[in-house]
Amino acid sequence: MAQTPIEPGPITPAQPTPKKPGVVGNLLMNIIIPTVIMTQLNAENRLGPVWSMLVALAFPLGYGLHQYWQTRKANMISILGLISITLTGGMALLKLPPQYIAIKEAAIPSILGLATVISMYTPYPFVRTILFNDDILQIDKINAALKTLGNEAAFARTLNTSSWLIASSFVLSAILNYVLAKWIVVSQPGTPEFTAELGRMTLLSYPVIVLPSTVILAGSLFYLISNVEKLTQLKMEDIMIGSN
Repeated sequence: MAQTPIEPGPITPAQPTPKKPGVVGNLLMNIIIPTVIMTQLNAENRLGPVWSMLVALAFPLGYGLHQYWQTRKANMISILGLISITLTGGMALLKLPPQYIAIKEAAIPSILGLATVISMYTPYPFVRTILFNDDILQIDKINAALKTLGNEAAFARTLNTSSWLIASSFVLSAILNYVLAKWIVVSQPGTPEFTAELGRMTLLSYPVIVLPSTVILAGSLFYLISNVEKLTQLKMEDIMIGSN
């Protein structure tokens, strides 16, 4: 009995891979443009102190929502930018003394550092989100090699050390944030001078704060990868995404 040939079904076109946010886009929408708005448009004959802050807030908000729509993942830089500008704007509207800005600037990275340490004692350590994730490393291959060689416990200790390194980067960021805010923000909230000082602080935060913290995070990644190589007996090109 002849079999009826199976007709091929319709070919479903491959879905495009969501484009991840680039460094330039993040810097423009979350730091540079809000800084320009707060420093150049804060005068009363332009947007004024309050409206310049609200317009500056719209950029990380809009960019974060756009990136979530594209990737279905939250943009952490936009979220932190929103929180920071919202808290600062609230302090300006309440006309709190400028020293509260320094406390706020130190509070956010301090909370992140504390959360990093606490996450070490949960099933979802923060280091897995920042460093040990499938955007950077071939997680399945690493886990299989660790299990085969019986090095899972040693790798857990490596993750803990990496977590402490990440927490230290947040502590450094908190200290530098506080010093920078105390140095720059001296005017009373609600004035054009105050908003301009916030813009300068935001602009300087990148070379003064972000770069040192990035160096520590890069060191944490190097430490993690070098230990993964030892514990899995795999080479870097075998474990990095896009290396082969």
